[in-house]
Amino acid sequence: MTTDRIIRIMAGLFILLSLALGVDASPLFHSSYWLWFTAFVGFNLFQSGFTRFCPPEILLRRLGVKDASCMVAARA
Repeated sequence: MTTDRIIRIMAGLFILLSLALGVDASPLFHSSYWLWFTAFVGFNLFQSGFTRFCPPEILLRRLGVKDASCMVAARA
């Protein structure tokens, strides 16, 4: 699995979890303040699309997870 896929899975999980905890209609509702976490994840996805700065991606690289670009180069 590549860093790109892991980041997308993490972001999707965080968004779904924070919505489940922050929306009144959810059976898992805890507090509407969880919606701030949803906004935080969305903002980070937005800014990383422009700046290519993503702290989890840096951490995953240091842990030895391959980049998608490395996987493409290895196939060629």
